[in-house]
Amino acid sequence: HVQLVESGGGSVQAGGSLRLSCAVSGYFDSGSCMGWFRQAPGQTREWVASIFTGSGSTYYADSVKGRFTVSQGNAKNTMSLQMVGLKPEDTGLYYCAADQIEPRLVDGTDQLTCDFRYSGQGTQVTVS
Repeated sequence: HVQLVESGGGSVQAGGSLRLSCAVSGYFDSGSCMGWFRQAPGQTREWVASIFTGSGSTYYADSVKGRFTVSQGNAKNTMSLQMVGLKPEDTGLYYCAADQIEPRLVDGTDQLTCDFRYSGQGTQVTVS
């Protein structure tokens, strides 16, 4: 049974910083991928950042690149999202998500993919 718990949300002024954390319980037998999504009121959920825990490779949405940093925690299956230079448009409910990595053939190329089937309840980030 996979469970994810986020923490660290809050309210900050524009330009401020926040650090979100996520703890994942459960077992992924082929390496795991973890990520963050967010959803603003009236908007669809959007991907923010992700990390492949085996390689440490990180990926970011263009809207947060250079401002957000995703990293693995010291404890197994933990992850953080350091956010600096926050903008009002970063406001939303931030979800931690995880899954096991799946190798797939994409456009004729072998790639490691992640479906993020498991997510937490979310933590609110408000930037004013």
